[in-house]
Amino acid sequence: MKTNRDDLVPAFWPHDESFPVEWLIADGLTDYDAALAFMEQRVAAIREGTARELVWLVEHPPLYTAGTSAKATDLLVSDRFPVYATGRGGEYTYHGPGQRVAYVMLDLKRRREDIRAFVTALEQWIISTLASFNVKGERREDRVGVWVMRPERPALPDGSPAEDKIAAIGIRLRKWVSFHGISINVEPDLTHFDGIVPCGVRGHGVTSLVDLGLPVEMHDLDRALHESFKNVFGAVQRVTRTP
Repeated sequence: MKTNRDDLVPAFWPHDESFPVEWLIADGLTDYDAALAFMEQRVAAIREGTARELVWLVEHPPLYTAGTSAKATDLLVSDRFPVYATGRGGEYTYHGPGQRVAYVMLDLKRRREDIRAFVTALEQWIISTLASFNVKGERREDRVGVWVMRPERPALPDGSPAEDKIAAIGIRLRKWVSFHGISINVEPDLTHFDGIVPCGVRGHGVTSLVDLGLPVEMHDLDRALHESFKNVFGAVQRVTRTP
């Protein structure tokens, strides 16, 4: 019997009020190499039991990242922005100002050792967050990430309705501690995605909350992410120190 992906979420994440996930928002633009170095250190500390789980919200300067499945032909403009090879799953993606990146460092050993269910839970977190702005985000069985329908545009050549990607997911696990995470487009320069085939998916577009006509600012999204995270993953505690 095929498992309904929605059924993977409720039983997956214990809501442990005594062990909240730390929640940190970075100011300004975060250097990508510095972000990678910090995640490496934090993941090791979580595994050793010397640090708590963490969600770290950042914005990056314009850059492309290549996941472990990235194809060279999907990098369409190689000299536009810096390109970083990274150990996360997935293919090419873009990060830049106006896009919220949430690095998710959770210990799946104390939750559930199930990668598929973890990705589904991340999708549900995004979908619930978008619903706060009356945006219907949808998952696709053949594509990771979250999508929105665009009925105002012509159908695709195969007759399927037009849809755009609004959020991406790319994770990595080390000894069952996660890092990397999700990104949601608030108001990035959407032309910056033209230098790659985002996540290896051709024939579909990329959108943002502002592109959908919503006057959303980053702090609005951060509040919605915070509330939705609690419902999917459990208790959180805001912290103010910077890595």
